[in-house]
Amino acid sequence: MLKNIILMLLASALAALLLLRREVVPVPAPPEPPAPRFPELASLLNEARANPALAGAAVGFCLIDSKGEVVEEDHAETAFIPASSLKTLTTATALEILGPDFHFSTTLKATAPIEAGVLRGDLVIVGGGDPMLSMEDLETWAKELKKRGLRMVTGRVRGDARIFSGSLYGDFWNWGDIGNGYGSGVAGLNLNHNRYALAFRAGETVGSPATLLGISVDVPEVDWSNEVTTGAKDSGDGVVIHGGEKTNAIHLRGTVPLGAEKFGVNGAVPDPVRFATHQFSQILAAQGVQIGGGKVSEAEPKHELIKHDSPPLIEIIKSIHATSDNQETECVYRMLGVKAGKAPDVVIREHWKPRGLDFIGLRMEDGCGLARADFIRPLDLARLQFLAGTGPQGAAYKDSLLAKDGLRWKGGAMSGIRTYTGFAQSKSGGEFCYALMVNHYLDGKTVSEFSQRVMDAMTGL
Repeated sequence: MLKNIILMLLASALAALLLLRREVVPVPAPPEPPAPRFPELASLLNEARANPALAGAAVGFCLIDSKGEVVEEDHAETAFIPASSLKTLTTATALEILGPDFHFSTTLKATAPIEAGVLRGDLVIVGGGDPMLSMEDLETWAKELKKRGLRMVTGRVRGDARIFSGSLYGDFWNWGDIGNGYGSGVAGLNLNHNRYALAFRAGETVGSPATLLGISVDVPEVDWSNEVTTGAKDSGDGVVIHGGEKTNAIHLRGTVPLGAEKFGVNGAVPDPVRFATHQFSQILAAQGVQIGGGKVSEAEPKHELIKHDSPPLIEIIKSIHATSDNQETECVYRMLGVKAGKAPDVVIREHWKPRGLDFIGLRMEDGCGLARADFIRPLDLARLQFLAGTGPQGAAYKDSLLAKDGLRWKGGAMSGIRTYTGFAQSKSGGEFCYALMVNHYLDGKTVSEFSQRVMDAMTGL
């Protein structure tokens, strides 16, 4: 027994000696990361991460060359809030599915024929989702009906907006957005972008009440509550309009700058159909056509009087890219769904998937980017530009974007959010697609300067 124990101890000691004599094999160092293809861009992105003014901010970037390969990136596979650069998903898809010559159509119908100058029934404006229908268009209709001898409508003017279902607003649009002009509702029947203009005169001192001077058009059945006060001299537009879908009460709050004699802001009409039919009734009356105001019939309008087409889709898309109009974009977005019989975001995903764009991490709560619940990766946003630019409507899409100094772009901006996407023509003659996204920053000036340096670096490649 003792012998066995001694042998075991000797064996253990021998093993320990052998371990001590074994040479230590060094662990190889990790390979050096490849040198950046474009050092200036890489340096700018590194500087942004180290900049105290951008502490806590999220920065994402993706640059794709003319072959569709990613040549520079920083957090390109992390989803960011895009703001209005998300509009390019809607516009690029619509150009390929609907086509640049697509028109929204609005039809004026009647429930009875016009006989001896009298329409014994209702006039019905059947909306087709047109975001561009204007007061001037309605005036043209009224003059045409007058030429045809119409003197009286025994019923009323009513609207049919059933082409678009659901709410006027995106589910994730902010309460502070939906009463203001940039957040105007989206209906099957729209007029004047569903907006009105207000004018205020500032008070004599900061904090004193501002006077509501007037409203550009009559918004029917609305009670106005003006709580706007006077802000500092250079404070700009601080007015927030709180409205809501089909509300009869609109609250005006916030500030206008000291010294303003006539300060204008835009608001959103709460009921687009009521607004459109009210305006057309007034326009007809101005042309001498009497609206009887009788009981509205339930009869379907079978007599087509006037068919009105919007400008071609390419012109609407140019307007969207130039003005970043949310209402125009949402009408295009919803029409994609109507035509396909599916949710618009599903239509967009399905359209690009066969070309290898899976939109990992994409969330589209609207088509315009007003919802802060929207997000997309810089990689996917840049790749969309590449596919759209090389696709069947590539020339039309590129030409629809804003352009200057070798750049084509669509930007996006909300509080704490700044994004850009599009095309960059380098001085060497190459073309790149890009997406630059900055979220959660506090210093807007620093972001503007950083963004400009990135743009200059891309065109300088």
